[in-house]
Amino acid sequence: MAGLPDAGPETPWSRLGGESRARLARLPRALAILLENILAHEPDIAPYVRLFDAWLDGDETPAEIPFRPSRILLQDTAGVAALADLAALRDHHVAAGGKPEGVDAAIPIDLVIDHSVRVDHSGTPDALARNLALEYERNAERYSFFKWAQRSFPRLSVVPPGHGICHQINLEQLSEIAAPLPNRPDWIGAQAVIGTDSHTTMVNALGILGWGVGGIEAEMAALGHPLPVELPKVREVRLTGKAREGVTATDIALHVTAQLRQAGVVDQIVEFGGDALGTLSLPDRAAIANMCPEYGATAALMPIDEITLAYLAAMGRNAEAVARYRTYAKATGLWHDAYPERRYSRSIEIALDELEPVLAGPHRPQQLHGLSDVPRSLREAFAGIATPVDRETCGDGAVAIAAITSCTNTANPHLMIAAGLLARNAVARGLSVPPWVKTSLAPGSRHIAEMLRLSGLQPSLDALGFHVVGFGCTTCVGNSGDLKPAARAARDPATLLAALLSGNRNFENRVHSDIRANYLASPPLVVAGALAGNLLIDLASEPLGHDTQGTPVMLRDIWPDAREIAATVEQASAAMQSTGASSVNDDAWQALPFNEAPCFAWNADSTFIQRPPFFEGSEAPVRGDILDARPLLYLGDDVTTDHISPIGRIAPASPAGAYLQAQGALPARLGSYGDRRANHHVMLRGTFDNARLQNALAETTGNSTVDPEGANVSVFDAAMRFAARGTPMVIVAGRNYGTGSARDWAAKGTALLGVRAVIARSFERIHRANLVAMGVLPIVVASTEPLPDITAETRISILGIGTLSPAQPALTLRLIAPDGSETIHPARADIRSQSQFALLAGGGLFALLKARYGRESTPH
Repeated sequence: MAGLPDAGPETPWSRLGGESRARLARLPRALAILLENILAHEPDIAPYVRLFDAWLDGDETPAEIPFRPSRILLQDTAGVAALADLAALRDHHVAAGGKPEGVDAAIPIDLVIDHSVRVDHSGTPDALARNLALEYERNAERYSFFKWAQRSFPRLSVVPPGHGICHQINLEQLSEIAAPLPNRPDWIGAQAVIGTDSHTTMVNALGILGWGVGGIEAEMAALGHPLPVELPKVREVRLTGKAREGVTATDIALHVTAQLRQAGVVDQIVEFGGDALGTLSLPDRAAIANMCPEYGATAALMPIDEITLAYLAAMGRNAEAVARYRTYAKATGLWHDAYPERRYSRSIEIALDELEPVLAGPHRPQQLHGLSDVPRSLREAFAGIATPVDRETCGDGAVAIAAITSCTNTANPHLMIAAGLLARNAVARGLSVPPWVKTSLAPGSRHIAEMLRLSGLQPSLDALGFHVVGFGCTTCVGNSGDLKPAARAARDPATLLAALLSGNRNFENRVHSDIRANYLASPPLVVAGALAGNLLIDLASEPLGHDTQGTPVMLRDIWPDAREIAATVEQASAAMQSTGASSVNDDAWQALPFNEAPCFAWNADSTFIQRPPFFEGSEAPVRGDILDARPLLYLGDDVTTDHISPIGRIAPASPAGAYLQAQGALPARLGSYGDRRANHHVMLRGTFDNARLQNALAETTGNSTVDPEGANVSVFDAAMRFAARGTPMVIVAGRNYGTGSARDWAAKGTALLGVRAVIARSFERIHRANLVAMGVLPIVVASTEPLPDITAETRISILGIGTLSPAQPALTLRLIAPDGSETIHPARADIRSQSQFALLAGGGLFALLKARYGRESTPH
């Protein structure tokens, strides 16, 4: 087989000889990009080339390689914490005699403010303007901090509120497939991106390698340090057949999620191919790539083809850039039909023609149900709910929230136009939405909103209450606002309220604290569910409502056909090209004042932004074996970062709410944890503050555990009391600990509570790496190793920490029960590389940065 063509001196591949290039052409595309990244930056490439050669020979022994992303994508709630850490590190460096610019961003950073808009107002024409005004009112201090950061860190660019969701902005405006390399402008290389949201993988649809990281890893990359990554397994996913009429990109993405979650692709990269890929638009591919964190993979790479380039051209890339992308992709083997004889770890086939429309829920994206099976799934998950359905009352199964939201689907013109056409057909038949359903529409970008306007479909959506409420992550991240009065009136704990959203996550307590069942669906099915008003209704065979003549109206009666959807998208696209892009009014952003000093002026009285504590004090990190620790929490399987990390509204009675009120905040103005993510006092108190947390040590569900005296108290209070006694703490959990978004505070909060180790059956990749970066030891106990019942009085010792290394990860757990009986259990440190061992031994990233930047003469 022919090898990589002679790419010439314009790409890093010129560092390899012809024979080596020919052999390495069989690498998966993702590994080719990782290898090119090494060729572009590392002076000695020989040891890494040998690793990739061994991988091709089937040796998938874990091996660490350095990775230097081209740029970083931040959303505001994670970004504010990361930038506050950099600002504090700059203070620390200046206090040691250094210059402010000694702490600076080494690579470009794009921060998109998209996670702070809430659906306070909906169902009215002025909802967008009112929500945006409230967003500025609540977040003026945070946004002024971003303006300071943009001025102080020249490589930081900030996209103001009201523009769109970060992943869609990334897809439409920010991404390039290939560009001149900063360190070698005469070379063209692949752009690679990391982001502080796990759905950064959406950009994989463009053939750009990127994935979500914790804010801690983003800070490492921002300071110019290569990220240590494990040379991954790569799974090929071949898509075959053609989706049937009525099966949307959302349905495909949800089916892919369920099948790959079952296949077990955690920590792997998946690459998509197959004949069916050519039937999918770029936004269709983006929906699949976006869901990558839900099936557990690191990245979900698509090949580059003419569909890719046509999309980028339509989004405004000039002809010269598009030509460069094509030439580069073909020269380096990243083009869709280049070198079909690639070697993969395993392959799986998914037949699109076998898929059906689905909803996913009530708690996980992989819980798929055909439309007729949704009522049964509710009855199985929630015993004792009423039947039959009373269509006139907000009872069990009532849809309290119907939200078209999230980057997964609002980036897709066909899905959004389909929702608009279904709304038009429903309005024409005289259908309406029941009074308890809170409807909202949060387009992923202004581009999509303009398409709905130019197609003439937005008035029909408005007629059903789907007015535009904002441009950002709203319901999908829990910024749902209050329920409607008719739903609040039925807020009896025994009444099962449901949410239907076009998002990517439906974990417990994520969407709204009063809603226990959450289902993911395509935008048109969100509209259909809103019309039905209840998910105990079979959307496939029961009427959504009745027209003005009293005739039942079925979903099939108003579902638009594929030809009409395609024609409407084409017409709207043509109209956009003739009218040009609509402008965004950023006057409120421009009017925000900010401090222009190179070091941030911290306000000790602020309840939003406090100097992070990670670079203060002189105490050495705690090392060595952990002896006679007490379990702070004893958790089960599938504990997500939503269970761990502070998220959603701050309840007045919570530890964080009590703290804020003691600082003078009014109970009605506590806001959300996302608003106060740069205040460690709030975030620490909110760690594990989740109403659905199941802690076996506690008497009740939620933020509760047992303190040293045996009293049931909040997790924060118990941790502080253990710490005051000098008692080490650990957390014990089941499988898939840390599934979910790349939330840095899930690890930061765990560390600040004083937890030394987390013992689990398995970990999700990002959270495991974040724990290590915070100096918390992740420990795996084999699933076949039985553990005795753990109680609040169980004493746990972890032996062997002092001799840990990649060659010696073994540990011993010694558990002593309250009656004095002792059991010994083998375990291992779940640390994947030498650099992670070094990080842990040094007390975590912040301890190392504190030492490194605490000397004036340190080179940066």
